[in-house]
Amino acid sequence: MATYTPPLRDMKFVLRELFDGNSLTDLPGYGDFTADVVDAVLEEAGKLSAEVLFPLNRSGDEEGCTFENGVVRTPKGFKEAYKQFTDGGWTGIAADPDYGGQGLPKAVNMMVEEMICSANMAFGMYPGLTHGAYNAIKHYGTDEQKALFLPKFADGSWSGTMCLTEPHCGTDLGLIRTKADPQGDGSYKITGTKIFISAGEHDLTQNIVHLVLAKLPDAPPGVKGISLFLVPKFMPKPDGSVGPRNSAACGSIEHKMGIKASATCVMNFDNAVGWLVGEKHKGMRAMFAMMNTARLGVGVQGLGLAETAFQSGLLYARERLQGRGLKGAVAPDKPADPLIVHPDVRKNLLTMKSLTEGVRALVMWTAINLDRAEKAATEEERAAADDLVQLLTPLVKSMGTDVGFEVTNLAVQVYGGHGYIREHGVEQLVRDARITQIYEGTNGIQALDLVGRKMSAHYGRYLRSFFHPAQEFIEANAADPAMEGIVVDLAKSVGRLQQAVAMVAQKGLTNPNEAAAAAMDLLNLFAYVAIAFLWARTAKLALGKQNDDPTGFYKAKLKTAQFYMARVLPRTGALLSQIMAGGDTIMDIEDALFDAA
Repeated sequence: MATYTPPLRDMKFVLRELFDGNSLTDLPGYGDFTADVVDAVLEEAGKLSAEVLFPLNRSGDEEGCTFENGVVRTPKGFKEAYKQFTDGGWTGIAADPDYGGQGLPKAVNMMVEEMICSANMAFGMYPGLTHGAYNAIKHYGTDEQKALFLPKFADGSWSGTMCLTEPHCGTDLGLIRTKADPQGDGSYKITGTKIFISAGEHDLTQNIVHLVLAKLPDAPPGVKGISLFLVPKFMPKPDGSVGPRNSAACGSIEHKMGIKASATCVMNFDNAVGWLVGEKHKGMRAMFAMMNTARLGVGVQGLGLAETAFQSGLLYARERLQGRGLKGAVAPDKPADPLIVHPDVRKNLLTMKSLTEGVRALVMWTAINLDRAEKAATEEERAAADDLVQLLTPLVKSMGTDVGFEVTNLAVQVYGGHGYIREHGVEQLVRDARITQIYEGTNGIQALDLVGRKMSAHYGRYLRSFFHPAQEFIEANAADPAMEGIVVDLAKSVGRLQQAVAMVAQKGLTNPNEAAAAAMDLLNLFAYVAIAFLWARTAKLALGKQNDDPTGFYKAKLKTAQFYMARVLPRTGALLSQIMAGGDTIMDIEDALFDAA
């Protein structure tokens, strides 16, 4: 069976030792969130995840959601778990206290989200989408909208969705056909069909609030003509209770590869009443308040699944007896040695461990800077933090989900044939992980965002937010004999990244296809180097604490860092070769030749 224990020790290490998370108490509104308070939150979230949500993961997958007469029912146990979740205040831990939330730092909230995703990703979809809707209304809604909807999101009694995609268009939202007709009283009638709407209909909350992209009659063509509308399932009464049913209904639910306990809906809006969020024709700006939250959240989903897969694979490798060590029996008192003695199994496990813990560090680096971008004392500090967040967001989404899929697949490999069957539970992790590389903008879209927007923004200012600290670390530690190998490996990989960025920037000026052809490889190269930088910082810390290390935690960190540099980071060499090869072999083949016989 799959297994999961919340990795609280590693979370606390990354938060406090690698990134000085205790300093978050210096930010306005965070003064009460001392180490003791944060530890208590993480421990309780861990208990909820491991003891309440994780036991429902497999049964939820096997039962799935059901759809009958327009009604979606979640699997057995989900309603009770959601009530326990909301009773504990978990839906509002990062929400503003002005709206009934607890106002915890985003860095802490992301660790809670990771544990929820590790335990039961499908369950986590329901409150996760609400968090994105909360952010959009908080930043772009009217005072009346905030007062009505945000407290309901914070206490979990109402949930939210994102309604973007339509049957004829996915990423190209400029093609949407959903219409919004003004009614003269400040409301609009919304008509159209949206597909792939996570949590679009379910039985967990009193109301569901859809944030819908649509076009007004006078809208200019393309994305410049998109507006955002708030469309509730039930019309709200002035006192905050629910009134009559709105004409927004689920037409069907998708039969999916994974996350089967999360309802993915076709939503039909037939003159449904809605209200504008933000300015007319500026809906994409408001929607990105949700999208950026969601993209980071999806990266955390990949991380959560990777953690469960690693723990499960490690336990199986320690318990499963298979063959003998090549140098002789390691457990001569047993009929065979455990799988973990075999080099290929160990390589798989260390790859899983180094990538999972590396992505956790990448997520926390981003999360702490999210907090600083919002609350730091000076505009300069806030801007510097936001620069890094803008740069790292596509890396977190893409690498987090790629790692989730790679690590869950490696877990199946460690299990062998037993991993391929449902009984042991790891094949579900693979199926659940696969969608993360697709939704909230495919990873290819994240690559285009990096190359097309983030690299050139403010004359390369975003890039400097990474290259400057990485170079400073290399220079500060180059003379340390204990760090020599790691620093050399890091320096080489940073050099490869700089070479790739320069090449893409130069060729992209004259031929956009060159930049696009290299984009995915460049994003992956960047992510591996960013994780290498964080592993190098981790190794530096571990070296200073390994003499007082009764549990072996810091020794394990150092050994894992060395493995990552030696066995994972060399992937950057191949990626650089692919980038330097240019785009001709991709673009210079006629369409008819793809299936020429």
